[in-house]
Amino acid sequence: MTHPYIIGWGHTPFGKLDNLDMEQLIRHAALPAVASAGLELKDIDGIFVGHFNAGFVPQDFSAAMPAVAIPELRHTPALRLENACATGSAAIWAALDAVGSGRVRHALVIGMEKMNTLPNQQIGETLLKCSYVKEEGATPAGFAGVFGQIAQQYFDRYGDQSDALAAISAKNHANGVRNPYAHMRRDLGFDFCRTPSEKNPFVAGPLKRSDCSLVSDGAAALVISMSPSAQATVSPVRWRSRTQVNEFLPLSRRDPTRFEGAAMAWSRGLADAGLTLQDLNFVETHDCFTVAELLEYEAMGLAPQGQGARVIHEGISRFDGALPVNPSGGLKSRGHPIGATGVSQHVMAAMQLSGEAGDMQLPKAQVGAVFNMGGAAVANFLSVLEAA
Repeated sequence: MTHPYIIGWGHTPFGKLDNLDMEQLIRHAALPAVASAGLELKDIDGIFVGHFNAGFVPQDFSAAMPAVAIPELRHTPALRLENACATGSAAIWAALDAVGSGRVRHALVIGMEKMNTLPNQQIGETLLKCSYVKEEGATPAGFAGVFGQIAQQYFDRYGDQSDALAAISAKNHANGVRNPYAHMRRDLGFDFCRTPSEKNPFVAGPLKRSDCSLVSDGAAALVISMSPSAQATVSPVRWRSRTQVNEFLPLSRRDPTRFEGAAMAWSRGLADAGLTLQDLNFVETHDCFTVAELLEYEAMGLAPQGQGARVIHEGISRFDGALPVNPSGGLKSRGHPIGATGVSQHVMAAMQLSGEAGDMQLPKAQVGAVFNMGGAAVANFLSVLEAA
């Protein structure tokens, strides 16, 4: 079986980018991606745009925006994909199908979001559209409130996990210092993350501000092909497997403290890749909130249900641990521009696997995995990637 390749990538800094509009974000991510693949714009024969939006900006119909930003793409077929916080991975999924079919030789995937366009309350209301609105649409504190309830239920069942959540946050912020693209390059330390304060108040349930990912603007891009490019300036990275598993949207129809769809994605993805968790050198996972990373430890099989805390306490997921998780800083430090996140995670993994991660580079990075989820573990995407 022939597996597709990532042959080029680009990434803007993430942050509050008031001076950059959608067109500029597209250019700053897409042009380096095509150039690093050793291609010209005329070589791109399919564009896949990941853009959540839902009211962040008035401009919709985002599939048409790459040609506005880059006129050479005027007649290139383009599609927009949206799948909540897994929007970027949905765009990658569609691009992989296109190149796998032979219909597209070189696919350009662009994930982007402008979030800092609304007052904070409206940002929360916009994001809450990714929940089951009939039952969860009035949750106080928006999506932080949804995960705050998940965290509280987990605490009620398995005991107070505040130390573990603070350790996860501190780990990811320490990792983010090494990442030149990160929204927040600041080592906050365990004590700050553990202690409620004026600068780190409770936001929802047991979650403090340091437990919540940042509201970010930014874009990331990949070029995907069925074969490496001889002219590329970066080393290619190959998929060993890719998996998507969906789950019920309403939390009332499942156990919120157990990410069953995510666990199925991990089990299937590793089996399809012919690997075990011990074969991985790192994981980039979806830490929209620290409790999400905790539950994902259990979903990936690093610990039994209710015992995810031991993964961080024993140092397994740290930068120098047995399985580094989020060496890029994750969503917690790198930022979480919704449509860009899944693409960004793949760029971070490709940089590691190609040896191009700079200060983020792990001593060994031959095989890695990317887990991206939409909603509260509703749309679960897993990529297992290797150095080609």
